[in-house]
Amino acid sequence: MLKKIQKALTIRSGTMRELLAEALGMFILMVFGLSSVAQVVLGKGDFGQHLSINLAFGIGVTLGIHAAGGISGAHLNAAITLTHCILGNLPWRKLPAYLIGQFLGSFTAAATVFGLYYDALYDYTKGNFTVTGPTATASIFSTYPAPYVSLLGGFFTEFTATVMLLLGILIIHDEKNNGALKGTQALLTGILVLGIGLGMGMNTGYAINPSRDLPPRVFTAIAGWGMDVFRAGHHWWWVPLTAPILGSLAGVLIHKLFIDFHNQPAPKSENEKGQPAVETS
Repeated sequence: MLKKIQKALTIRSGTMRELLAEALGMFILMVFGLSSVAQVVLGKGDFGQHLSINLAFGIGVTLGIHAAGGISGAHLNAAITLTHCILGNLPWRKLPAYLIGQFLGSFTAAATVFGLYYDALYDYTKGNFTVTGPTATASIFSTYPAPYVSLLGGFFTEFTATVMLLLGILIIHDEKNNGALKGTQALLTGILVLGIGLGMGMNTGYAINPSRDLPPRVFTAIAGWGMDVFRAGHHWWWVPLTAPILGSLAGVLIHKLFIDFHNQPAPKSENEKGQPAVETS
């Protein structure tokens, strides 16, 4: 009976399997991350600090990569997926499936954390869910700039943080250089995200990922915070969408210009193999 159920539920479409893998990986990442923010904000500092959030997102990234890595490559980031498509590493026809999976996982995670902490949210806000002010709680789910940060400064922060994310990922996976030991890539990527949060999280909350920021923002707009989630911070919402995409492309370009273009395998000579040399790319 169990085998029959398994056979009936097994999805044979590779694209659909990748969608589901991205959804689960993103869900795991976001539940760990968002719940840590909720605990710090609603606990008024008694149940964690900024470091707690950084650690939780790092753990979420590590586990999300382990969940989805063998199936979809665990992009878990729309900017990374788009970059792979531009570079030709992923067919454009798979872009919608990856984005839908990521957004579905992120949106569902936001709804899960909302349900998990609904009583605490209600007690903290007295039922008045606001984006700004002394009892603002929208920042539990999406990123918003600090009051002193200009739109340009926030854009540059998100751009730079995403450049460092992509540089770190490419370095970790660069087998032609000094790549990470096999099996440690997920852990090191989680540590990379932890480091970004520790060093570049103050200005904007280091979204560095459209799939991390937009779906929970949409959820909060529906769940009671209203359209202020799109108006706050001088209409900040578009920055976590565009800056990470540009930062991702810039990170790849920097790695190629400084490392990858100059570190290609040397062609085998005729004397070594008894065959004409073949250049590899």
